[in-house]
Amino acid sequence: MAISDRRALGGDLVPWLRSLADLGVPAIQLREKDLDDLALFALARTARSALPAGTALLVNGRLDVALAAGADGVHLPARGLPLVSLRELAARRGRHVLLGRSTHDLAELRAARDEGADYATFGPVFASPGKGPATGIAALREAVGLGVPVLALGGIDGPRMAEVAAAGAWGVAGIRVFLDPAAAARMLAAAAAFPASPDATPPDVPSKAKPGQG
Repeated sequence: MAISDRRALGGDLVPWLRSLADLGVPAIQLREKDLDDLALFALARTARSALPAGTALLVNGRLDVALAAGADGVHLPARGLPLVSLRELAARRGRHVLLGRSTHDLAELRAARDEGADYATFGPVFASPGKGPATGIAALREAVGLGVPVLALGGIDGPRMAEVAAAGAWGVAGIRVFLDPAAAARMLAAAAAFPASPDATPPDVPSKAKPGQG
C-alpha cells in the first residue's frame, strides 16, 4: 500500500498515481491531513478517476470523504473512531468499505483484530525518521499470527523484503519507498519472489479484484 505525500511530489499526485497503477501497486492511501474538506474531496475524486477499478483507494481518517468520493475505504489511526460504528454508517448508505487501522504494538493490533479491522499496518518494523522506536522482525512475526492481514510499515525497501516475507507479513505499506517509481518497481519485484502468507485471508476490496501482496 503506497501512502501519498503530495508535497514531496511537488503538489501533483496524478502522474504518481498513474505510475504506481501501471506498476501494479494494489492499494493507495491518501494521507493529506493538511487539506480542508473540499480540497480533500476533490483530490479523492481525482485519484479515483486516475486509478483503475482494481486499485483500492483509501482515505486517511475520513469515512465521509471516502464515501462521497467513491473511494474503497478508510485508514484510521490506532485511537480513531470505532470500526463497528463506521461500518454501520457505511452500510446504512448501501456501501461495504475497507476499514484499516494503524498499529504500533501487539496490544493495538489485537484491539484492531477484535473490532473487525479488514487489515492493519504494523510498525515501524525498522528504523524510520519520525516513526518512533522500531518494533523489529520478531514482533512482526508475532503480529502476523494474530489473525488479521498485516502490512509491515517503516524502513522497508527491496532488500528487506526477504525478512518481511519470512516473517509472514501479508504486504507492506510506506511513503518514501513509493515516492520514486523506480524504487517502487524494485519493491514489487522483490515482493513477487515470495508467496502471500497463508496465515491471513486478504481483505475483500468492495466490488473489485482483491489486491495482491505488495
